[in-house]
Amino acid sequence: MKQKQNVREVFTFRHFARTPYALFRVLGREVRVGVLSVATLSVAAPCLAQVAAQTPADTASVPDTVALGDAWVVAPPSVTRLTDAAAVHVQVLTRDDLAAAGVTSVNDALKLVTGIDVRQRGSFGMQTDISIGGGTFDQIAIFVNGFPVGNPQTGHNAADLPLNLSDIRRIEILEGASASLFGSQAFSGAINIITVKAKSPSSIYGEIAGGSYGTLLTETRAELFPIGRANVATSLSLSYRRSDGAVENADFQGGKLFWQGAFAGNGYRLHAQAGASLNDFGANTFYSAAYPNQWEATRRFHVGLRGETMGKVSFVPEFSWVRNADHFQLIRGTHTAENFHRGDVFTAGFRSYAHWTMGEALSATTSMGAELRAEEIFSSNLGRPMEESQQFSHYTKHDNRTNVGLTLGQALRWHRFALHLSLLAQRNTVVGRHFRLYPGADLSFAPTSEWRFSVSWHKTLRLPTFTDLYYKSPTQEGNVGLRPEENSAFRLGGEYHAPAWRADLRAFYNHGTGMIDWVMLAPDDIYHATSFRLDNMGVSLQAALDFGKILGLRQPLRTLSTGYTYIHQHRRDKQEVYKSNYALEYLRHKLVVRLDHHVISHLSASWSLRLQRREGAYVSYSGGQSTGRLVPYGTHAILDGKLIWQQSGYGIFLEAQNLTATRYYDLGNVRQPGLFLLAGASIKL
Repeated sequence: MKQKQNVREVFTFRHFARTPYALFRVLGREVRVGVLSVATLSVAAPCLAQVAAQTPADTASVPDTVALGDAWVVAPPSVTRLTDAAAVHVQVLTRDDLAAAGVTSVNDALKLVTGIDVRQRGSFGMQTDISIGGGTFDQIAIFVNGFPVGNPQTGHNAADLPLNLSDIRRIEILEGASASLFGSQAFSGAINIITVKAKSPSSIYGEIAGGSYGTLLTETRAELFPIGRANVATSLSLSYRRSDGAVENADFQGGKLFWQGAFAGNGYRLHAQAGASLNDFGANTFYSAAYPNQWEATRRFHVGLRGETMGKVSFVPEFSWVRNADHFQLIRGTHTAENFHRGDVFTAGFRSYAHWTMGEALSATTSMGAELRAEEIFSSNLGRPMEESQQFSHYTKHDNRTNVGLTLGQALRWHRFALHLSLLAQRNTVVGRHFRLYPGADLSFAPTSEWRFSVSWHKTLRLPTFTDLYYKSPTQEGNVGLRPEENSAFRLGGEYHAPAWRADLRAFYNHGTGMIDWVMLAPDDIYHATSFRLDNMGVSLQAALDFGKILGLRQPLRTLSTGYTYIHQHRRDKQEVYKSNYALEYLRHKLVVRLDHHVISHLSASWSLRLQRREGAYVSYSGGQSTGRLVPYGTHAILDGKLIWQQSGYGIFLEAQNLTATRYYDLGNVRQPGLFLLAGASIKL
């Protein structure tokens, strides 16, 4: 019998357009390039050569976005959950960005984004709070390849992700409410980390580094037995980190593991991933400066499964599980106010996308989705008391809740206009029996190939964490009467992209009700979980220069980028608050300047300057006792630098954080360290 062959429609691509949706019409078709100018090729060759030379951990990779003169080609956003990248504004940190900045953890990379606030008690992602646009650490949703990895117990330690730095291909950052795209927990923004795909031939990557305060970092990643003809690929990464701690009682040790596998069949593909993160650390003043010798151990496990059909109509079923286990001691090595928590989140979802056109001008994507999320916690402190016969291990309390979400989206592209309309219908067992509606709209217009303007509005909600509801200690008290936070978010902006430089100006306004915070009402009070009406508003400006395209490649300068964000808050409640622990302690000003340049031969350097002014103040403690005095956080500047010697197959680096040895307070009574040095080497086989 003669085997039947698949015949695809052939599309001749005759013009490179600088719009993110330029390749939408070629999905599922064979592409024949009809016109490719000599000028375009002359720009493309050095660009691609430079990309290959500057990617130490994955020399065979090609970035998702490649600027080829007048061409701007963007890969289809399958795992991003974005049905239309043309209308939705997303910031992207690529693998090249991470390599050039010389970051050693995800939170170090996020510090370079002006709209993101990173507060940490420890180093390398330990005890880190991440927030976006003046919100709190509980108001962002974090994903790995589109799978949620958040913790409904608390947003603390959000940067303790179950994957390694060598796994990361790019980091997508969406600022502002985005419930219909990323779920209700994406209250003030979402972060999606996309991992490197394993490919043949097999390779092994390893890195080791050591530095100040007895710090040791090791990491290895292997692409395991990819079978080219069967389209099977898998990879595994492992890491171990330890340190004596750059500040008092901030020592830590721990490791991470991340595995992923993929199979591509005829018209479909499958993806599976699993990760684990295990850490023990001194939790300096975590819940109160009255107890500086706290300790904590965290365990996070994650599994994700996804299938996806290809073609004009795509179906995407997926399932994920996240377990977070936490052991906390208020006084290290004792059972005083000791807590045990174990939380599980099961998520099952189904999404579908239909791509269609009407004539030559109008193209569209219609999307639908349904998601069931079950959250459960067992604890010695959080939840409702369990019957004695149901108690086990250290767990005497329990709670759970189930969330059902239905989404509908319509993306339209007509000439230089792009429109994305979305709707989330959500019902949660702890809120009520009825579905609540949360709509959203994104509109963009590109009058020329260089200019693009956009405006968006989204409405969303966020459920209180189990800590917000139940936590109780000598210094804190939760509130079981808290209701969900709600937010109406408006954003508008414009951007200009040229071959040698780009600029981006944006403004936002978040109208929040029921915003949750932990506050003290008097100097001798403890912290209470409460809520109030709070508005966040601000502007941001980003600009970047590519000196290679301006001055040529025979000079040392490579890129210069700068970004500035200003945020203002307005609390619309009259109740006097003595001290806010989270919501009102935001970054009013944040300026980031980065310079990358060549030094000599294979040696390059990267410098970053961060200038921040934080609102709010901390209660000063002396000898474990409150002085009753509020000390403003004020303004501080941090200068970091990194030298990198990179050749094919190996690299050597020297990193210096806080070159000016500035000592400052950015969170509670934790005085941040001065100069920190780290040296290491990497190899790829």
